[in-house]
Amino acid sequence: MQMIQKKEYETRRPKEKEMIFGIRAVIEAIDAGKTLDKILLRRDMSSSLSRELQQRLEGLTTPVQKVPVEKLNQFTDKNHQGVIAFLSPIEFSNLENLVPMLYEQGKTPFLVVLDGVTDVRNFGAIARTCACAGVDALVVPARGGAAINGDAVKTSAGALHSLPVCKVENMQNALRFLKDSGLTLVAATEHADDLYTTADMTGPLAIVLGSEDKGIFPANLELCDKQVRLPMLGKIESLNVSVAAGIFIYEVVRQRA
Repeated sequence: MQMIQKKEYETRRPKEKEMIFGIRAVIEAIDAGKTLDKILLRRDMSSSLSRELQQRLEGLTTPVQKVPVEKLNQFTDKNHQGVIAFLSPIEFSNLENLVPMLYEQGKTPFLVVLDGVTDVRNFGAIARTCACAGVDALVVPARGGAAINGDAVKTSAGALHSLPVCKVENMQNALRFLKDSGLTLVAATEHADDLYTTADMTGPLAIVLGSEDKGIFPANLELCDKQVRLPMLGKIESLNVSVAAGIFIYEVVRQRA
């Protein structure tokens, strides 16, 4: 049993080129403007250099987690000095800059918002569908979403290198911004009364999708203009979120065609 667990652990360990470890190395990465996916800090750090690092982290949008040293040791056998930063394989776009730019380009904005989708493979598959269907951008939370790592890029078939991804600190503020910018927010939820084909998706639009287990966060769902669902005719009550996303996204393509 222990051998199986070790094998699973080893296959999930990120490659060293995807990480930066060591206090000074992470400080230099922050100063150089490297795009970081997240940072893990040892809980009991107290040296003067670690305090310098924590000053650098103030105001940084990158998620920072304080963890026991055993957690850090899972990612590398080298001297991490109590800190590991995970490099993002992509650059992120600013939502408040992106939407006005889409209008200036004469486009009818079409965005997909992922509220709590945590599975990396589902995220990558959705990104691939978005790229194929001409979606203008993905909007994801800075915390509580799937890690945007090498596995996500691989599953997306490289789509994440060309599809704009906007990472937002506050999802409710992001949804309000989209509404104020003229986009209709359509929530995909199995609890809706209306079928997805009843929604007019020809105008500026953002489709909001939640996690498979919890769905869209209630406060975010309340901000949506319309709630729609897919017809479930068999004994299984819901689809995989990446499959559901593909159906909703291509309904937009169909209507706009």
